[in-house]
Amino acid sequence: MAEAAGAAEVPTVPVPSRARVGRQVRVPKTAELVAGHLRRQIVRGELKPGDALPPESGLMEQFGISRPTLREAFRVLESESLITVRRGAHGGARVSAPDSDVAARFAGLILEYRGATLGDVYRAAAMIEPPCARQLATKHTAGDIKRLREAVAAEKAVLDDPLALVDAQDAFHALLVELTGNQTLILLCGMLRNIVDRANASYTAAAVDTETQKTQALKGHRAHVRLVGLIESGKADEAEKLWQRHISSADDVVNSAGPKTVLELID
Repeated sequence: MAEAAGAAEVPTVPVPSRARVGRQVRVPKTAELVAGHLRRQIVRGELKPGDALPPESGLMEQFGISRPTLREAFRVLESESLITVRRGAHGGARVSAPDSDVAARFAGLILEYRGATLGDVYRAAAMIEPPCARQLATKHTAGDIKRLREAVAAEKAVLDDPLALVDAQDAFHALLVELTGNQTLILLCGMLRNIVDRANASYTAAAVDTETQKTQALKGHRAHVRLVGLIESGKADEAEKLWQRHISSADDVVNSAGPKTVLELID
């Protein structure tokens, strides 16, 4: 179906630079260009989570495109979890917040293709989180310590609920990185934690020896409590070493049972 004339609002394709003359150029489909335009509006905050996109008829007129092309653009954005689309008379497209879970899934597929094991993921987390603990011990605010103490208190409140405790302890790990304020680290670690958290939950749910599992969970909680004390006291070396040992220990425990590959957890 031909597109409507006068599609002035459809983003244009950049002209290749002189250095690239002679190189084969793939011209994006119109749906990809429209998806790219909307994607940029979302990531720049011009369209916020929960915002409804204009009706299809309005977007078709704005971009000068057909309904099938617009819906193809929607499918691209849906696959990236940037919008959700409800069908029917009261349906429409709404903006969703970009989610590291989506990145984790694609990363998981690539890691599996490359033969990565769950141990690889744990070791990567062990390279990121301990330096974060060191940084917080070197520089932190009273508010940081308050949030860390609240996190360990949330763990203590669910010590008798293994799955809830896993969620609370995973939240502590995420908070540790979040408090550094480094958005790149937060995203990278969020992708890794998505996989690690699934491994922890899988191990806990499948645990046969519940007493051993409880002992290990309590040991992990005590490590979290101790880390907060070291951070508050400014003991950077000790904080980093403790967290290195803690993650390595968790790696050994979880890898002793349960899934060994990334894709087993991502599916």
